[in-house]
Amino acid sequence: MKAAEVTRPRGSSATPRWSAVAVAAAAALMLCGGAGTAHAADVAASPTLGKIKSSRTIAIGHRTSSIPFSYYDANQKVIGFSQDICDRVIDAVKRETGVPALQVRMVPVTSQNRISLVQNGTVDLECGVTTNLKSRQQQVAFSTTFFVAGTRLLVKKGSPVRDFGDLSGKAVVTNAGTTSERILRRLNDEKQANITIQSAKDYGESFLILQSGRVAAFMMDDVLLSGARTLAPNPADWTVVGTPQSFEAYAFMLRKDDPGFKQVVDGAISALIRSGEISKLYSKWFAAPVPPKQVNFELPMSEPLKKAYASPSDEAFE
Repeated sequence: MKAAEVTRPRGSSATPRWSAVAVAAAAALMLCGGAGTAHAADVAASPTLGKIKSSRTIAIGHRTSSIPFSYYDANQKVIGFSQDICDRVIDAVKRETGVPALQVRMVPVTSQNRISLVQNGTVDLECGVTTNLKSRQQQVAFSTTFFVAGTRLLVKKGSPVRDFGDLSGKAVVTNAGTTSERILRRLNDEKQANITIQSAKDYGESFLILQSGRVAAFMMDDVLLSGARTLAPNPADWTVVGTPQSFEAYAFMLRKDDPGFKQVVDGAISALIRSGEISKLYSKWFAAPVPPKQVNFELPMSEPLKKAYASPSDEAFE
């Protein structure tokens, strides 16, 4: 409804005449009471926002060891690049629902259960390191892209494995239920490389398997591999190698068919990008020492990521 729109009584040809004071008063009512009504209607139209408002709680899915995106610090608090962005989204949800004291319930998720926990309502928003794929869009919705990574290999420094062609006849570990696992299995089939593929539950377990010597390489998104190596007693003993086999668009997951909630999430992320604050957060996590060992990733912003920030979207790369 437009504040300036006036309808005449049906069947009447007379033009209603309002005084300037009356018009101003009506406009004021529209701006105050009307805005509140529209605000409430928006929340009511969104199943997720309605659930959050009535329970006064938002459930956030997070990872436990995905450095530097989503992981525990020394006090078991969830920190990271993803979490910093997620906190801005939570602030936007507080404003939208009118619940400034909104409780935040943190729910740990894994590569295997993250989609189902979003679908069944256990998690309202998954703020981890999930790749936006067209196949996954059949199950969940995705936010605006906040990071772009390439799939590569983590190996022991001095290893004969320098690229994917060197994996023939060797054992490789990756995280179960990830894009990397799917790509690795496809490469193995296409090249008939006789690779033994091990699937681990998370980044920490995959890296432990690599450090044990049971596999020759750990395949995952390059930035996550760099994060995993920071957990080693001597990070300099490990190196990321190989030609990227794909580029991954990271986004937050939410339930499908809830455009009202998605609008709030996308709006908060887009605002971070437009204001330039996203670059400050990037520098905080990728160009400065980060916990737990104060290792600096020294990772310049990639061209694919710059392109994603120049034209924010929720498009999947594949």
